[in-house]
Amino acid sequence: MTSPAAPDPMHAISADTRHTVEDVLEYARRRALYEDVPLDKPMTPRDLERLASGSITPEGIGSRRAIALFENVLAPSCVSTDHPGYLSFIPSAPTKASLAFDVVVSASAIYGGSWMEGSGAVYAENEVLHWLASEFGMPQGSGGVFVQGGTIGNLSALVTARDAARRRAADEGRAAPSRWVVVCSAEAHSSIASAAAVMDVDVATAEVDADGRLHGDAVARVLDEHGDAVFAVVATGGTTNFGIVDDIAGVGAVARERGVWFHVDGAYGLAAMLVERMRPAFAGVGLADSVIVDPHKWLFAPFDACALIYREPALALSAHTQKAEYLDTLTGKPDWNPSDLAIQLTRRARGLPMWFSLATHGTEQYRATIEYGIELARRIADEIEARDGLSLVRDPQLSVVVFRREGWTLADYEAWSDRLLEEQHAFVVPSSHAGEPVLRFAIISPLTTFELLTGILDTLA
Repeated sequence: MTSPAAPDPMHAISADTRHTVEDVLEYARRRALYEDVPLDKPMTPRDLERLASGSITPEGIGSRRAIALFENVLAPSCVSTDHPGYLSFIPSAPTKASLAFDVVVSASAIYGGSWMEGSGAVYAENEVLHWLASEFGMPQGSGGVFVQGGTIGNLSALVTARDAARRRAADEGRAAPSRWVVVCSAEAHSSIASAAAVMDVDVATAEVDADGRLHGDAVARVLDEHGDAVFAVVATGGTTNFGIVDDIAGVGAVARERGVWFHVDGAYGLAAMLVERMRPAFAGVGLADSVIVDPHKWLFAPFDACALIYREPALALSAHTQKAEYLDTLTGKPDWNPSDLAIQLTRRARGLPMWFSLATHGTEQYRATIEYGIELARRIADEIEARDGLSLVRDPQLSVVVFRREGWTLADYEAWSDRLLEEQHAFVVPSSHAGEPVLRFAIISPLTTFELLTGILDTLA
């Protein structure tokens, strides 16, 4: 029988392959070392169809043409989240060290799901997770995994919480409720409601105070109403829209008193706990059964990375470990397998870029850079208050500043935002609060300056 002919060796180290790798790495080097990162802007589908169609062909267009297409057409149609004028949503400001090492992670073809296959990578990721757990006041023995983002982190934590509640109910001889309930505030991130929908559980919202903070007494009232149906309580360590930190200590105390899983969603704001003077605002995080923080936000790592940390990782193992014959060699052993701690099985070693950057620059540089953002937010908030026609919606607690231009409608804000991006000045999109359209600066990058922000304010005159 004739052996099948081998396909054209895309994976072989041929001259063409060397050229391809060199072309890609050369572009990556240029992009990573840009002195002035371009802001760029989206293109219409029609323009992209005209400029970028036809790249997928039977014979291939070659690396040079493909890189040129990406560099000259596709990349400029993507807004650069690491631009200092990117102030919308929650930006990303990865260090050059983390960006460069992200290339190494891909080039090394590391699988980060099991200790057997990636022990060195898992060990380095765990070094970061243990440092974060210590900074957050969680006990020795806490641990977790880097997942894709806050949505996956919150979902994985809540799946673990429900599994623990089911087991506890069975141990106590209680029937499971007809509908499980998770408690949070109306200010909680949308991913909590999304996770509840995926899990087919209900969300019960507790009232917040005039400053938008969730307190323990409000949570207690909801727990009284729903009783044993509640499997988790969620507090937020820095809401996305305002950067509000809940009364974590009060909420955590009530949850622990009632024996309910306590989760802290700190995707954006929990990084501020690395700044010593900010720690009182986050008192009580150490009570949590699980926490998340996203390094691709305020810990200067590239997309996509969320650190999910459990007080008792064994509970996550019970909830998430997948069983299959081909996985028998991994399960039931004392090895630390990250894929057993969250909903994914296959995983990239996405914590390594942060490990490399943290190891390179040291923790003190991280603390100082986070504090810069907090101080800059306070300074620009004072400037807003001093300007005619502008006013703060709420004093900033972290690095998000929400304000209004008196007399403007949503259409005014949108036209101004479009013009700002068209002129490549900055990327600031309107938000809303209590039905009112507002503006919002989310300050993450240490390259964002007071002068850049005041220049944006000048355009509102």
